[in-house]
Amino acid sequence: MTELLKLNNLSRRFGGLQALENVSLSIGAGEVVGLIGPNGAGKTTLVNVITGVHTATGGQVFYQGKDITRYKPYETARIGLARTFQIVQPFPDLTVLDNVTAAALFSRSGFSIRQAQEFALEQLEFVGLFPQANLPAASLTLAMRKRLELAKTLAMRPKLLFLDEVNAGLNSAEVEQAMSLIKKIAATGTTIVLIEHLIKVVVTVCSRIVVLHNGQLISEGDPRQVVNDPKVVEAYLGKRYSQAAKDYLKNAEVSLD
Repeated sequence: MTELLKLNNLSRRFGGLQALENVSLSIGAGEVVGLIGPNGAGKTTLVNVITGVHTATGGQVFYQGKDITRYKPYETARIGLARTFQIVQPFPDLTVLDNVTAAALFSRSGFSIRQAQEFALEQLEFVGLFPQANLPAASLTLAMRKRLELAKTLAMRPKLLFLDEVNAGLNSAEVEQAMSLIKKIAATGTTIVLIEHLIKVVVTVCSRIVVLHNGQLISEGDPRQVVNDPKVVEAYLGKRYSQAAKDYLKNAEVSLD
């Protein structure tokens, strides 16, 4: 598998707080990687450092073999890194279509407005929002706004997509729909890093899981390895949720000891 992203001893300090400490990680093209850990573990900070929102205080970020440690957010976006945010904030007075068109225009020089609109409509069809294209974004439900956020990122044609708590606030039926959409995106060949608290989602969708705790990477591997790792059970899952994760894996016909 071709290496797409490599982190080499990546660190970030905010004053006296060591938010990330010497995180080293490789992500291959086409992988779906779950990034889990307790609140405050450093998950969103890690994505922020990779995408240039925060500057690393130590270590390096390599993307397709190129050092992008000091890139700005707009620069990482234009080379193929896209991300969603925990709190979705579309342009409320613009239509759903115009929100996605803006992302398409930003990501590709030479696009006419008409070309960007056509491409945006394709993304809305992909995420199931085509019927809402001409509605104001403010009129959408939370689940729809999250799909709009996905459409905006897809309009940027990412090679690597960070999904930050895309299921937060959704009911069980909406979570199932979101899981199907994530699988659909992965099937296009887009590499995905999924920050998620719902263990069902992580063990069902992800082929590999990475666990952060207190800014440090404490475990990584396939779902079976991680849910059985004593460090992960102690720091994050607890016995109850570890067993729930094993049950989901069993239901998915993954053999466990």
